[in-house]
Amino acid sequence: MFAPSPIPASEPPHDCPRCPRLAGFREALRVEHSDWWNAPVPAWGDPRAWLVIVGLAPGKQGANRTGRPFTGDGSGEMLFRALGKYGLAEGAYEGHPDDSLRLNGAIIVNAVRCVPPQNKPTPEEIRACRPFLEEQAAILPQARIFVALGQIAHQSAVKILGGKLPKCRFAHLAEHRVPDGRILVDSYHCSRYNQNTGRLTEEMFDAVFARAIELRGSDR
Repeated sequence: MFAPSPIPASEPPHDCPRCPRLAGFREALRVEHSDWWNAPVPAWGDPRAWLVIVGLAPGKQGANRTGRPFTGDGSGEMLFRALGKYGLAEGAYEGHPDDSLRLNGAIIVNAVRCVPPQNKPTPEEIRACRPFLEEQAAILPQARIFVALGQIAHQSAVKILGGKLPKCRFAHLAEHRVPDGRILVDSYHCSRYNQNTGRLTEEMFDAVFARAIELRGSDR
């Protein structure tokens, strides 16, 4: 069963037409895999979150199939394991949206809501989807710290938070404080490719969330 969004008013429609290429890919997948979610993947987590995790886009056989961010592929295993270590998740992650997993103090959103071919959205598609991300960041009253998973998520997060990209350069564990005091922490994406190549280790990824918790304590 699909996990509903905790902030439904800010979500794109089920048949969002903003990006013709993504809409066409989505329609083709609906024919090929009629039992998959095959629609914009909404935010998921705690509506009272202090931490917002910004991903890139749904994976074809991950969130696009299951309807829940980072659910159903290897990236989710690493993400939810890290969140559990720091008390940001409870229950068991089993790769489907009706497992017992719940987030505490955290919410997951994507920079692009529909699955892109080859996991590569175009700049135009990223811009077209950014208003949904911006609205969700604005209506999460307790969200003060953001974690961007990868450079595309970083760029979208900087823009919706009011930062300036030339001053906010992406690097793993880089920190950026925007004018209103909110803080963005960067991480390499927890993709299976980054894990397999050693670009992102479990220790490196854990350090991102450990730092987020430290920043929350100092920001109070």
